[in-house]
Amino acid sequence: MPGLWKLRISMIATLAAIIGLSTLVFTIILSVIGAFDLITLGILVVIFNIGQWLISPYIIDALYRTREVTEAENPQLHRILEELSRKSGIKKPRLMFSPIPIPNAFAYGSPIAGSRVAVTDGLLKNLDIDEVEAVIGHELGHLKHRDVQIMMFVSLLPALFYYIGYSLMISAMFNRRREGGGGAALLGMFFMAFSWILNMFILYLSRLREYYADRHSASIVDDGAQKLSEALAKIVYATKGMGRKRKELQNLNAFKALFIEDPDRSDADSMLLSAVVSGDQQLVQEILSQKLTTLDRILELFSTHPNIIKRLKALQEIR
Repeated sequence: MPGLWKLRISMIATLAAIIGLSTLVFTIILSVIGAFDLITLGILVVIFNIGQWLISPYIIDALYRTREVTEAENPQLHRILEELSRKSGIKKPRLMFSPIPIPNAFAYGSPIAGSRVAVTDGLLKNLDIDEVEAVIGHELGHLKHRDVQIMMFVSLLPALFYYIGYSLMISAMFNRRREGGGGAALLGMFFMAFSWILNMFILYLSRLREYYADRHSASIVDDGAQKLSEALAKIVYATKGMGRKRKELQNLNAFKALFIEDPDRSDADSMLLSAVVSGDQQLVQEILSQKLTTLDRILELFSTHPNIIKRLKALQEIR
C-alpha cells in the first residue's frame, strides 16, 4: 500500500473518477433520450437509497441482533471507546454488542440513529483486550473519515445507472414494434454494464478506505499497527475454524462491507495458515511470509476489503 499522502490522493482520484464518469454518462443519457422520465427515475432511486441509509442502522440492529452495552456492563470497553474517540476528535459513538459467533466489528449510523460501533461475541471471545482496542480504533477511523456517508453516496450512482438500464430494457421489451426500440435495449444493456464498471471503482475505493482506517488505528492506539495485525490474523484464523457454523450465517453477510474483515474471504485467507500455530505473532508472520498469486490479485478486485497479505504488510510499514 502507498504512503498516507499517496493513499489520500488515490482515494480522491477514485472518487473523482466515479463522479466524473457518472456525470458524463448521465449527461449523454439526458441528451439522447427524453429527460423527464429519466430524471423522475433518478429522483426516485436517490430518495429510496437515502431513505434506506437513514433507517439502515435499525435494519442492521435487527439483522445482527445488536443491543447497546451499558457502562456498568462493560466499563473497560467503554473506557477504551471514550479514550480513542477523544484521540480521534469525534463524539463517542454508542457501543453495541452482537451475539453472533463470527469474530468481527463494524461501525455504522445515520443522522437519525447516530453513530454506533458494534463488536461481536466472537470478537470478544477470540481476541485479547489490546487487540479489541486496535479493532475499535479501526472502526472509529471509519466514523472520523465519514466512510458510511461517502460509500452511501457513491453507491447511489451504480444503482441509478442500473435502474435506468433496467427500465430501458423493460420498455424495449414491451415496445418491440416501435421505432427505436432496439436502440433503447442496447442503451439499456450499456447502462447496466456501466453500473458494473462503477461498482469496480467503488470496491477499489472501499479497499482504500480500509487501509485508511487501519492507519487511523495505528495512530491512536499504542503499538496499534502490531496489535491490529495480530487482531486481523486471529480473526482470519478463528473464522477458518468456524466451518459449518459460519456457512449457516451466510445470510448475515448482507452488510459485510461494514466489517473489519470480509468473512467471505476467510477460506481463501486462512489457506495461508498452517494447521498448528503457536502465538499471535506466528499467525502474522505466517501470512507475511506468503506471496501474492495472480488468483489472489483477481479475487481482490471483487472484494470490499484488501488482501490480507497486502494489508498486514502495509501495517508493518508504519510500525
